[in-house]
Amino acid sequence: MTLTQQIVTIAMVVLGTLLTRFLPFLVFPPGKETPGYVRYLGKVLPAAVFGMLVVYSLKDVSVLTGNHGIPQLLAVLLVIALHKWKRQMLLSIAGGTVFYMILVQVVF
Repeated sequence: MTLTQQIVTIAMVVLGTLLTRFLPFLVFPPGKETPGYVRYLGKVLPAAVFGMLVVYSLKDVSVLTGNHGIPQLLAVLLVIALHKWKRQMLLSIAGGTVFYMILVQVVF
């Protein structure tokens, strides 16, 4: 890349970052009520993303070969248990991921 291309690239990245940081405050000012569809998305998107993560993580698991999906099943069960216990999505995802990595690196 030439120096001009590097400067333009950096400027576009900075502009994109600033735009995504400040746009919500311009579109939804503090004194104005948040639209219903935005509140709806705030309620349903976390669960939808979590569901997509589960599908993506388990799509290539084969119960007919290898370790028959045992590490994945144990990690999913731990995620469910952690989420029922603490109700914190980040803890559930991180705990299940760390547990799965330990299983595949040490046990299986």
